[in-house]
Order: sequence, then C-alpha cells, then structure tokens
Amino acid sequence: MRANRGTELPEDFWIPVALDTNNITALSPFLVPQDHLGGTAVFYAMAGFMFFIFVVGTAINTLTVACTIQYKKLRSHLNYILVNLAIANLLVSCVGSFTACCSFATRYFIFGPLACKVEGFLATLGGMVSLWSLAVIAFERWLVICKPLGNFVFKPDHAIACCAFTWVFALMASVPPLVGWSRYIPEGLQCSCGPDWYTTNNKYNNESYVMFLFCFCFAVPFATIIFCYAQLLIVMKMAAKAQAESVSTQKAEREVTRMVVLMVMGFLVCWLPYASFALWVVNNRGQPFDLRLATIPSCLSKGSTVYNPIIYVLFNKQFRTCMMTMLGMSSGEEESSTSQSVTEVSKVGPA
Repeated sequence: MRANRGTELPEDFWIPVALDTNNITALSPFLVPQDHLGGTAVFYAMAGFMFFIFVVGTAINTLTVACTIQYKKLRSHLNYILVNLAIANLLVSCVGSFTACCSFATRYFIFGPLACKVEGFLATLGGMVSLWSLAVIAFERWLVICKPLGNFVFKPDHAIACCAFTWVFALMASVPPLVGWSRYIPEGLQCSCGPDWYTTNNKYNNESYVMFLFCFCFAVPFATIIFCYAQLLIVMKMAAKAQAESVSTQKAEREVTRMVVLMVMGFLVCWLPYASFALWVVNNRGQPFDLRLATIPSCLSKGSTVYNPIIYVLFNKQFRTCMMTMLGMSSGEEESSTSQSVTEVSKVGPA
C-alpha cells in the first residue's frame, strides 16, 4: 500500500488502498472480505487474538469493578483511578475488541459505516481515558509519596476530579473526528476502526489531528509519567539511604524500582507503536507500508485492556487478595510488605 497525497477520494470510499481497478465499491471493507490485503490465516489469527483480549480484558476489568463494590477496604480514594481505568478498559474490550474479533473472523468490517464511526469513537474514547488514567496514577503517587505541596492532603474530591479530568481530556481527543477534524475509518486490515492517520485530505486536516494526538495524548502523558516516577525513585533512594539498616525500606526501594520500570514499559508497549507508526506515515507520505503491519499497533493498544490491569491491579496484593476471595480461592495473603514499606518511605519524604 502507498499513503496517498493530494488524492480526493469519494465520500463512500473510506480505505486508501492503491488499486488497479475502477471498481472501488466491490472492494469496500463494508461489503466483501478483504482477502486482497492478507491471507486467511492472518485474519483468523487476529480474530483469535482479539477474542482473547475481549474475554480476558472483560473478565479482569469486570472483576476489578465488582471487587471494589463488594469490599469496602478497596474503596479508598487512591483506588478511584484504578476503577476509572477498569471502566475505560471495559469500554475498549466490549466495543473495540469484540467488533474487531467479529470482523477479523469474517475478514471485513461487517457492521457498516455508521457502526465504524461509533466503534472508532468509543474505542478511542476508552483508550484515551485509559492512557490519561496512567498519567493520573503517576501524578497521584507523586503527590502522595513525594509531597511536593507540603502538607497537602489528597482527598476523595481530588480523586474524583482526577477521574473527571481523564474523561474531559479523552472527549477532547475523540470527538473531533465526529465533527470534521479527521474522521473514523477502518484501519490496518480494515477490520477495526480508528482515526484516519494515513490519508491526506484537505477537507479533514488529518495531519494536524495526528500531530495533536501525538503531542496531547502521547507526549504529555508520557512526560508526566516519566517525571513523576523519576521523582518517586529519587525519594525512595533517599529514604533507603537514610534508613540503610532498614530491610523493609531497602526491599521497598528495589520492588518499587522494578514496578516503575514495568509500568513505563507497559505504557510504551501499548502506545508507542501506535503513536510512532502514525507519526511516521504522516511524515512519509508516498512511502509504501504493509497494512498488516498497520494492524499491529491498533491491536497492541487494544491489548492494554489486559496489560494495564495486570500491572496496576493484579500486582496490587490488596486487590489480588480480594479477587481471590471473591472467586473462592483465598490464600490468606496479607497486605503487601511493599505497600507498608512505601508508607514508611512516604513518612520520610519531603515535609
């Protein structure tokens, strides 16, 4: 495939594939299997992956919400953002992953143009809420552990405001394609929908929208995560140095360091391929690229509905213990010594 430059496409032609035929409608992703884009095995493999993401992502995130409702000790305002993250993940897995699974299985987007816009919008909305939630989690931990505002106390109202913030910013990112700034079209192998980042069309100003997404919805959250976790690691190391004889503090410093690395790597795995590939296409108009490769970033971003709860929820012993209890598999696991040590560290942070 080649990215188009300056090509005016018919309104009903959503897919910018270089074709040697004038029979554009016959190859519409809403009418017939897109076998000219990839082998049947590729489509079925992607359907299997999307089915896995749909089932596991829906199960883990539903369990997160259910546990929070059932167990009072989980309803801490510091956990509000984890529930917010779970709700956003459910939106992506139940809408984006499910429709992609069905479409990959049939090898074309079977739900039609209107559903493509709806799926693209809801999947983008959920993805943006999830992405901004990761930045808010880092910000909250920075406030609580590093205490940059001195005696400032993080209260439930602040947690609710942070959750609302993620939805407002997500709407700012996901609504524009519905009102003419870019558009939602089938992407990759044409079996899931997202913002149009690979056509040039003066009517939709796709390039400016892609740059907006890259800066506002990737670079800013990523910079926030890096800054906050870097500050957290500095405080942890200072506390560990001040309490060199404290085994629990030393252990906490090592475990938190590993967790920070895991969180940053998880963020990059989920969002860096999508952001960098879209940016590459925008800045290399006319260069050929494989639509099968264009599908991978989209699938990795949808895979965040599984990666994120594993990193942020299942690695949290309090949540994990409650989940096991709810499922009848209680192991009598006590609160994490790491959590207790982090609390100790927070006490020796900046006053």
